[in-house]
Amino acid sequence: MNSGVVDFPSLDKLGRDLLAVHPWRRAASLATPFLLTTAFFLFAANGLWIASLVCALLLTFFTYGSISHDLVHRTLRLPRAFNEVLLCVIELMAFRSGHAYRFAHLKHHARFPAADDLEGAAAGMTWWRALLDGVTLQPRLLLFAFRRGRDRSWIVGEALGVLVLLVASFATIPWTVAPVTYAALMILGSWLFPLITSFIPHNPKGHTELTQTRLFRGRVLSIVALEHLYHLEHHLYPQVPHHNWPKLARRLDPHFARAGLRPLRLFF
Repeated sequence: MNSGVVDFPSLDKLGRDLLAVHPWRRAASLATPFLLTTAFFLFAANGLWIASLVCALLLTFFTYGSISHDLVHRTLRLPRAFNEVLLCVIELMAFRSGHAYRFAHLKHHARFPAADDLEGAAAGMTWWRALLDGVTLQPRLLLFAFRRGRDRSWIVGEALGVLVLLVASFATIPWTVAPVTYAALMILGSWLFPLITSFIPHNPKGHTELTQTRLFRGRVLSIVALEHLYHLEHHLYPQVPHHNWPKLARRLDPHFARAGLRPLRLFF
C-alpha cells in the first residue's frame, strides 16, 4: 500500500492474523446489540432510567462504530446472506438503514474528501455545523444510497422498517413511554455521527491518505474512545476487523514514525 509519503507494508507482511477473530469474540460482538436493547427495556421497566440511558449510548456507539461497521466491511467472515440480515436487523434496532450506511461508508473510503462523499462532508465544516448536519444525515443517506446504490430493495425495506418502528413506539405511549424514549435516544445519538466520525478524525486539507485522517494515541483517548480511536489505521487497512485495530496500530507505529506523523494525544 502506498500512502503517497511512505510505502506501507502489505497485509501479508503485517500479518494475516490481523484478519482473524476468535469465534467467542465474534459471537459476543453480534450478541451485544441485542443484550443492550433488552437491558434498556428491563431497566426502564424498573424505573432505572440512568442505566437505560447508558445502554442506549453504548448501543449507538458500538453498532455504528464497530459491530455494524464490521458487517459493512464484511470483516467478520460470516456467510454473505447472514451478514446482510444482521446488518439490516442490527441497524434497524438503532432506527437506521444498514445498507444505506454501507453504501455511504464505502463511498467515503473510496472518495474522501470529494464533493460526493456525503458521510465525510462534515470534515470540512465547523464543529457546530457538523452537529447540525447530523439532524438530517440519516434521511439524506437513505436518499443518497437509494438513488446511487444497488441495494434498493434492502434500503426501501429498511426505511419502511424504521417508519413502522416509529409508529409502534408512539402507539405504546398510553401504556409505557419506554419505546418512544428508546426511539428518541437512538435518533438523537445518530445526530452526533458527523461530529464524531467525520469532523474529529479527518482533515480534508491533507494532501495524502496519511494526512487526511488524523492519528490518535494515548491512554486517555483510548479510554474515552473505548479502543475505537484507530481511524487512520482503518482507512489504510479496512479489511481488518475492529477487534484487531489496537494490534494493527502497534504494528504500524514504526511506519508512522518514519513517515513523520506525530499522533494527537489528550494529556498522555
